[in-house]
Order: sequence, then structure tokens, then C-alpha cells
Amino acid sequence: MAKHYEALQRAEAQRRRKLVGEPAPLAPAEWDTTPATAPTQKDGLFDRAKSLSKKVISAKETAGEINKRRIAMLQPDSVAAEQFRTLRGRIDSLASQQLIKTVAVVSANAGEGKSMASINLAIVTSMSVGRKVLLVDCDFRRPRIHTSLGIEPVVGLAEVLDGSADLGDAISKVDSLNMDVLPVRTRPENPSELLASNAMSETIAKLGESYDQIILDTPACLGLPDAKTVSEFSDGVVLVVRAGVTPKQDVEAVLEVLDQRRVLGLLLNGTESESVRRSYS
Repeated sequence: MAKHYEALQRAEAQRRRKLVGEPAPLAPAEWDTTPATAPTQKDGLFDRAKSLSKKVISAKETAGEINKRRIAMLQPDSVAAEQFRTLRGRIDSLASQQLIKTVAVVSANAGEGKSMASINLAIVTSMSVGRKVLLVDCDFRRPRIHTSLGIEPVVGLAEVLDGSADLGDAISKVDSLNMDVLPVRTRPENPSELLASNAMSETIAKLGESYDQIILDTPACLGLPDAKTVSEFSDGVVLVVRAGVTPKQDVEAVLEVLDQRRVLGLLLNGTESESVRRSYS
């Protein structure tokens, strides 16, 4: 799996030289055809991933945490926002060769920047002239989209999937942005089953008729089937990796779980320069 980590190694070297802003640009995935051994239960990988996903998160997030997830909206001229424009440009370039209307953003574990990447990618994509963009929160376990964008939904994705609400009623408009959001309002008791349902497939297909670009914010991948399920509804997948946090074996495990034909590349998060760090404070 050595080739999988070339981009990560280059980015880490850049981080040490303090030449990189947050996050590093997307790099097209290069695949090693050498079979790899999938992690097993005895490796302890999935137990550790489940433990990470069950960490107690404070109900009250700080303003700084929320603002970091929408930096492209608050500071559209910042280094971070420009990096997401670079990401958008790379995806657009790949889309000239294949259909990439729906993009799922995934991470191995919680807290690695998946929602931050989803939100900011959707924001900069919505800045494109004439492009209709939708951001869908598919994380029933730890929804972050509505609080990050200041949305108070009456109904959300769960209500649409269980048939208690219409799709149009669940979509919210983001003030000051040319972007719509399908948020999560309630956390269902059967999140995995709802995401794997025919209703979810039909909803994504219906949304594809109305939007030029759809960004799917997924749950953490390891230990849960949700991200794998959601990624199957997408045309492409971006894997978010947090520098110095995401274990190498977790990256390898995610690449084994996902359909590698859909993976567009890796996004390295957590390599901000001093100037970017100050802009978040």
C-alpha cells in the first residue's frame, strides 16, 4: 500500500517546513495493485474505532470551533478558503473526464475534519457562477451542519427517509450563500438502516435532478457501515486525513472498506500555518 501514502508523506514534509496552509490540495489517488490484508477483529482496529466514535462530545461548541468549519464563508479571501478553491478546481478537472455530480466526504474516525471539509467545499462550490449546490448531512450520529451554518430545521433527512416529511420541506436555504442544505434534525434509532434504504437511494437520485453539485457529509467510516453505504450513492469520494492524528493503519483500513474506483484522493487536514491559525482565533 506504499503508493497510498506518497501524498501523505509529501504533505508531512511540507508541514515540517511550514510552507503549507490548511488543508493540502487534493491529489488524485494512485492505487497499488498488490493485495493488502484487510484488518480483522483481533487487530483491535475496529474496537478502537468504535471507542473513538463513542467519545462524549460537549453539547456546547465554542464559537471558534463552529467558525473554523465555515471559514470559507467568514473569510472568503483567507489562505484556507483558497485551498478549498483548489480542491474544487481539482474535482472540476476530474469531472471533465467522468461524471462527478455527487461527492461524499469521509474520514476514518470522528474529529478529523470531515464536516469542516464538507461545509467549506460546498461553500466555495456555491460561489461558482450559475452552479446550484446542495450540502447533505448524512451523519445521524453526530450532525454538525445545521449548527455550523446557523440553521434551525423544522424537519430533516430522517423525516424524509421515514416518510413523515416531504423532501422540499426539509431543504433549507443558507443566508448570504447560493447554497441549499438538507440537514439532520432528529437522530433516528435506526440510522444505518435508513441510510441503506431504498428511500435514501431515491432521495439522492431525485436531488441529482435539481442540483449541479451535491456534497454528502458522512459519519466516520471505521466501526460503522454508514459511510460505506453513503459512498455507494456518490460519484466520487474524498478521504479526509488529519495530520499527526489519523493512524496510518486507519487510512489503509478505510481504503480497503471503500470502493477504490470512487476515491478521488486524500485531503490532508491540520497543516495550518501560523497565519491561518491566527485567522481562526
